[in-house]
Amino acid sequence: MAIKKMWGGRFEAAGAQWVDEFGASIGFDQLMAYEDLEGSLAHVKMLKHTQILSAEEADQIIAGLETLQQKLAAGELKFSVANEDIHMNMEVLLTEEIGPVAGKLHTARSRNDQVATDLHLYLKYRLETVISELKHLQEVIVAKASANVETIMPGYTHLQHAQPISYGHYLMAYYQMFKRDLERFEFNKLHTDISPLGAAALAGTTFPIDRHFSAKELGFSAVYENSLDAVSDRDFVLEFLSNASILMMHLSRFCEEIISWCSYEFGYLELADQYATGSSIMPQKKNPDMAELIRGKSGRVFGDLMGLLTTMKGLPLAYNKDMQEDKEGVFDAVKTIIPSLKVFSGMLATAKVNKEKMLAATENDFSNATELADYLATKGIPFRQAHAIVGQLVLEGLKTNTSLQAIPLARYQEIDPKIGADVYEDLKAYVAVKRRHSYGGTGFDQVKRQIDLAKQDLAK
Repeated sequence: MAIKKMWGGRFEAAGAQWVDEFGASIGFDQLMAYEDLEGSLAHVKMLKHTQILSAEEADQIIAGLETLQQKLAAGELKFSVANEDIHMNMEVLLTEEIGPVAGKLHTARSRNDQVATDLHLYLKYRLETVISELKHLQEVIVAKASANVETIMPGYTHLQHAQPISYGHYLMAYYQMFKRDLERFEFNKLHTDISPLGAAALAGTTFPIDRHFSAKELGFSAVYENSLDAVSDRDFVLEFLSNASILMMHLSRFCEEIISWCSYEFGYLELADQYATGSSIMPQKKNPDMAELIRGKSGRVFGDLMGLLTTMKGLPLAYNKDMQEDKEGVFDAVKTIIPSLKVFSGMLATAKVNKEKMLAATENDFSNATELADYLATKGIPFRQAHAIVGQLVLEGLKTNTSLQAIPLARYQEIDPKIGADVYEDLKAYVAVKRRHSYGGTGFDQVKRQIDLAKQDLAK
């Protein structure tokens, strides 16, 4: 006697309940319920279009699926582990609505191309949200940079003061990183916007289906050219998770600096109260918890990527049950990066910039040493020699607590009589930043150019 499963014809014994629970995916793939119904509607309309099903039967199924859509929207659908996944749950629910004719929905279709279609649709829709939130973050960065073109701060290498820069220039560096993130997600859309529906289990079908018809119904721009490929790969998901990981890496780096800039030791920034928390024991504390949490969440997205790479690396063609593990990582990454982007945008937009503290940090830190070396080079001293001279002056200054600006002119003229009083103008942090006119540099004119180009990009 066959067991009571949709696939149970050749089985005489069912697994224990705990085995069924282990094998079931309905606990998470119900997140694709909307997409599953959408894919089924496109499929049955194609079956009607090709006359594989009669118009009467197809219309019954369409009406039933539309009823399920309404119930789903109202939160009235109940799913069961006994029916394994979202696909079989929907078929059972459809059968309850319209009777045995529901069984004809699966004509010329497998769960293999069905799940691939659902996942393509799910990711296709979420990519639009990710891209929208990324663009909003870029707008926030541009607005913040526009307000801080002439805000001077230390630039760092090795977390040591290196050269003074514009805070606007610093912000636009992240704008460029996020721009490339955006471009990666846009490219990801090309590989997500392909329909696997009609590939069936792996080999296509003997029924006279029209894959381009169902693809058009679902808004896909293309169909998979190879049925094996359509059901057996998840590279579009891996591409998304890779892009998401790079995005979270950029956010994490930005957060790391925000956390540092908010500390007492730096004091460059202060976060708005709604993006910070206090201490249960220390009344004075204002903790940058949202920045820390975004930094921490990067790890789980990296894990989502590594998990799926590891799952997929040894799978023979075509579909394997291992691929059931392809979804939770995607769902997790989506629910991680979208809120992270929203919170980060709000946190950055409302952060208060302590311009005075930033500028003060550049005035006695020897970060103008390169300016002095460049100045000496303009007087005809070979740069390597100039570098050594300035290094010696820095050493003397560190021992005597004397900044380069505080060194008397007479001392400078001992080095070279051509050094004039104009050297002190060049040593000012504001002037040092302003004069860096090289393309892409931190000079105010260059920062404004970057901002103008960014505004043009965002207006497209």
